[in-house]
Amino acid sequence: MSLVAQRLRYSYDGRTEVLRGVSLKVVPGTVHFLLGPNGSGKTTLLECLGGLRWPRAGEVLLEGRGLPEIPQRERARAIGYVPQLHRPVFGYRVLEVVLMGRAPYLGPLSGPSPDDVRIAMGALEAVGLSGFAERPYTELSGGELRLVLIARALAQGAKYLLLDEPDAHLDPANQLRVLDLVRGIVARGLGVLITSHNPDTALRYAQWVTLLRQGEVTVQGRPPEVLIPSELRRAYGLDYALLEDGSGRRALVPLREAQGSSERRASTPRERSVSKA
Repeated sequence: MSLVAQRLRYSYDGRTEVLRGVSLKVVPGTVHFLLGPNGSGKTTLLECLGGLRWPRAGEVLLEGRGLPEIPQRERARAIGYVPQLHRPVFGYRVLEVVLMGRAPYLGPLSGPSPDDVRIAMGALEAVGLSGFAERPYTELSGGELRLVLIARALAQGAKYLLLDEPDAHLDPANQLRVLDLVRGIVARGLGVLITSHNPDTALRYAQWVTLLRQGEVTVQGRPPEVLIPSELRRAYGLDYALLEDGSGRRALVPLREAQGSSERRASTPRERSVSKA
């Protein structure tokens, strides 16, 4: 069982490809981090995996079935997408926002049942916001907004969560809060794909990592094999130091722009997979 992208190609204008033959797999019970510079195609890839965009070539498979063959309601029950930016306009209550995740289970013109409310409250409890059910969504902090959107995806009953930079624009405490929550979700058997700009976070939380540059995979594999200075230099054009304390905990620290990085960024990356999922 998995959510798979196979050789995806995508273009917004029909000429310039933002995805160039990208393949990856999201497996239940694992966190897969998707790293790469701005404009490398991370968000576009997430949207293709979630059925929000259709690739011009290649295919997305949900547990062996092509995504276009699966009815939208069934897709929504299996795949939850949490965008990076979500600006609330109307003052819905938090519980109402989470209940929107139950939409794939409701019939035409029907409202949520007591069971739907119970599931939504359980999702809020899972993200630590059970006391926020009656709060206006528009009055929440950035970290709280992110947690509510994750709760909405959990209320969908999704097996796969696609999270677009869930720790972006959050203070360190809220970053850890969100990422620790993701770790707990994965322990329940869900598969999670996270886009991020932070290799150090991936080193700490990921079971699998894909690096993108200019719409192509440069390397895929387990964090200790992929998140090394040479691969990060190739992807980001930055020198990184890999530090380790006496307890064995490691950290990646960016140092400076690598010499000749502009030439490297202009070249076409060669895909390399250090091991297989």
